[in-house]
Amino acid sequence: MITLRALTKRFRETTAVDGLTVDIAPGRVTGFLGPNGAGKSTTMRLVLGLDRPTAGQALIGGRPYRELRRPLHEIGALLDARALHPARSGRAHLSAIAASNGIPARRVDEVLATVGLDDRAAAKPARALSLGMGQRLGIAGALLGDPPVLMFDEPVNGLDPDGVRWIRQLSRSLAAEGRTVLISSHLMSEMQQTADWLVVLGQGRLIADAPTAQVIAGGGLAVRVRSPRPTGLAALADRLTAAGAVVEPGGTDELTVTGSTVERVGELAYELGVPLHELATHEASLERAFMALTADHVDYRAGAGGAAA
Repeated sequence: MITLRALTKRFRETTAVDGLTVDIAPGRVTGFLGPNGAGKSTTMRLVLGLDRPTAGQALIGGRPYRELRRPLHEIGALLDARALHPARSGRAHLSAIAASNGIPARRVDEVLATVGLDDRAAAKPARALSLGMGQRLGIAGALLGDPPVLMFDEPVNGLDPDGVRWIRQLSRSLAAEGRTVLISSHLMSEMQQTADWLVVLGQGRLIADAPTAQVIAGGGLAVRVRSPRPTGLAALADRLTAAGAVVEPGGTDELTVTGSTVERVGELAYELGVPLHELATHEASLERAFMALTADHVDYRAGAGGAAA
């Protein structure tokens, strides 16, 4: 288990993590979500003793990282798949870690097989590895000590669809063995399929700690509207917004509406004489629920127009 109690980290005038109290329990995959700058990576670094907390505690199995006698046997982590010596092969990288931590050499072959890196790939220098292969090697390193606690930061970056599915299956199988699995990711669709539980941060503070299904349900149902008449659709959007609904345009011929019902949207369209090609209710998604949760906790927002060249 990972236990965080009033965990706080300040960098001069910036509070990266603000009084975070949460338990990351074993036996389930916990998704660690939040906008850029929310404090996710800093929290993981605090757990691993790479940064010192300003206040509070980060514990692994009831102890801080610095007090673990055999840390790689207690927690495995992937924070940066590129943190490798560029000239060292993947096998040599893992062998050095194993030798320096009292891990049998045979374990290197076991984790290479687990992550799907064959002898040819394992013999390549790190600089010759693709991003996806580097991610697999980083996960192999996290698994090397066969720890009960695992933390992965954006583990599917650079992986092809088969690799993404493999990460999902691996995470679930590790949790099924009773391990603690914490995954930080910005891919909402993948987290929706992978995580049993979600911890969501915003500006360093905890804003959700609940089962995935409960967080998604909090996003409510959405009504999708399509019309061949853009001006009529714009008028419908104005009326819905005035009535308190949240309206998201999907181009000139489509709207997604939350905070209203399909019946009310249909009635307003009829009143305005707007022809409809589609009017349907859609299940809430994690992406929509996440956007609603974090709407007031975003440090960086894109402008309405395109980026300048």
